[in-house]
Amino acid sequence: MTESPPDRLSNDPRSPHYDAQALERGIGIRFKGVERRDVEEYCISEGWIRVAAGKALDRRGQPLTIKLKGDVDAWFRLPGAD
Repeated sequence: MTESPPDRLSNDPRSPHYDAQALERGIGIRFKGVERRDVEEYCISEGWIRVAAGKALDRRGQPLTIKLKGDVDAWFRLPGAD
């Protein structure tokens, strides 16, 4: 595993961008200069994050999300195993 987080990551196991090993290490996200802890999915190269839209749920019981665009910075919270 590299020392930089993946370009795109989702915390939904059904997503093709889900990576359990990266999520175990913990990912820190800074969006527009503010650290966020409510990010469901992010993409650094495209410059967006997805966050839950209140308490609303879709018909499958998953939270509804909205896409916010801006500068995204990501880092690992825990060091990797050598």
